[in-house]
Amino acid sequence: MAHPLMYGEDDFGLAEVRRICLTLPEARETISFGRPWFRVTTAFAIYGGGTSGPEKRDLPASILFLPEENTRRALDQDPRLYVPGYLGPKGWRGLDFRAAPVDWQEVAELVDESYRNTAPRRLVALLDSPATERE
Repeated sequence: MAHPLMYGEDDFGLAEVRRICLTLPEARETISFGRPWFRVTTAFAIYGGGTSGPEKRDLPASILFLPEENTRRALDQDPRLYVPGYLGPKGWRGLDFRAAPVDWQEVAELVDESYRNTAPRRLVALLDSPATERE
């Protein structure tokens, strides 16, 4: 049985997340667990998320990403960020777009770091290649 869709095309931030993610080398969008996942061989960003446990929250207007450990420690002090259910124990974090005005440059930087942490080396090398043009 397919998972029901947990987003709408006009959801806050989805167009911007797509624009940011799909400029990365060989990035594509798939739907998994009812949400847009951005991936190359594996996911590097997910639109929408939530927390688990006794204080479970659904945060549909957010992005999940995988930061470096040092970045993660700093981000854990930011009230706009949360530890997502399921992926949080693997180091993933979520940025709630409704917690404050969104700085899309910051989102792009977080996505870039997550891509670098998950994509194959040959694709990461393309990010730093002067011949690679991205919007």
